[in-house]
Amino acid sequence: MIFNDGVLDDAAALAAGDPENMLEAIATGGAQVRRSLLWVSENVELFSTLTADGRPRALMVCGIGGSAVAGDIVRAATIGQSPIPVVSHRGYSLPAWIGALDVVIAISCSGETEETLTNFDEAVRRGCRVIAIGSKGSALAKRAEQANTHFVTIDPGGRPPRANLWSLTIPVLRIADALGVANFPVSSLEAIADALDAEALISGPHVDFDQNPAKTLAYSLAGKLPVVWGSTPLGGVAAYRFAAQCAENADYPCLHGELPEPNHNQVVMLDGVLGAQLSSDDDVFSDRSSGQSADLALSLFLLRDLDEYDKNRRRAQICVDLATERGISVQEIRTDADHALARFAALVARIDFATSYLGLGFGINPSDISPIVALKDRISR
Repeated sequence: MIFNDGVLDDAAALAAGDPENMLEAIATGGAQVRRSLLWVSENVELFSTLTADGRPRALMVCGIGGSAVAGDIVRAATIGQSPIPVVSHRGYSLPAWIGALDVVIAISCSGETEETLTNFDEAVRRGCRVIAIGSKGSALAKRAEQANTHFVTIDPGGRPPRANLWSLTIPVLRIADALGVANFPVSSLEAIADALDAEALISGPHVDFDQNPAKTLAYSLAGKLPVVWGSTPLGGVAAYRFAAQCAENADYPCLHGELPEPNHNQVVMLDGVLGAQLSSDDDVFSDRSSGQSADLALSLFLLRDLDEYDKNRRRAQICVDLATERGISVQEIRTDADHALARFAALVARIDFATSYLGLGFGINPSDISPIVALKDRISR
C-alpha cells in the first residue's frame, strides 16, 4: 500500500476520506476543555462535598480504551505532588486492597462499557466513594442513580471516545484537586484549552503540508515501524496515545515506552532485522512518490519535555546517538507552553492529527474501527 501525501492538501479528498469528521473532532479539544470548565462552575456544590469528605487513602480511575487515558493523565500529572497513590486501572476486577477508604472514578464515554460497569458495581459493593463519568441516560448513569453516587454527565457530541479526551479528563483533574490529591487550578486548565486551540491552528487540515507539523509527521511515519518513547511520565502517556492512535486512526503498528524502561529492552531492536539495515547503496532520501515502497524499518520518535529528570535527559541524547550511528531515522518532538499539561495537550493534539493524516494518506477512514465492533458483537453473543 502506497502512502499518498498529495491527499493531505486536497480538501475534497480529505472530506471524502473522513466522512465521520475525525479531523474536525480533534480540533474541538479546546472547546471541550472550556465546556468542561463551565460544567465545573455550575457544580460548585459537588466539589464542596468532595472537599468536605476529605482526602481518600487512594484514588483509582477505572476505564478502558480512549476513556482510560483520562486516568493515565491524572496518574502521570500527580506523580510528583500527590500524597496518596493515584492509580489508572484497566480490566474487569478491582485490586483486592480497594475499599471504603478509597475513591473510585468510573469513566465510560458511552456509559455502556462492560469492564467499567463491572468495576463500578464492585466499587459500590465494597463501600468505596464512587464517582461515575459518562453519557446521559446510559447504563452507567442509571447505575449511579440507583446507587445514589455522584454522576458527571458528558456530551460526546457524536465523537468517538478517543476524540473526547478532554471532556473526560478535565472533570477528573478537578475532582483530584477537590480531593486534595493535587493542585489543578482553573487557570492551568484554561492554558490547556489555549494550547489545544493553538495546535489546531498549525496542524489542522487547512494548513499546507510544508507548514504543517502534523502532516509532515504523518509522512515520516509512513513506511516505517515507529518506536515512540516518552521522556517523562506525561510523555509516556503521550507515547501510549501515539501507539493507540496509530492503531485506531490508521490501522498501523507502533511500539511505545517511557524512559528509562525501553533502555533495558526495546533499545536492543536498534541492532535487529528492522534496525541497522541500511547499506551504502540505500538512499535514505528516496522519494516515495515514485511508487516504490520502502522496506519496513524502525524509526525512533522521542517525545521530549522541559520537566525531564536529568538522567532521562542524558538517556534520550544517547538514544539519539545510538540510532543515528546505525542509520535509523530519529525525530525529537517538543511543544511550547508554560505548563506541563498544556505542553502535553498540544503534543497529543499533534499526534491525533498526524495519525489521522497517516490513515487518510493510505486511504483508510480514521473513524473506522470494524474489528473492535466485530469483537464486541461476538463477546455479546
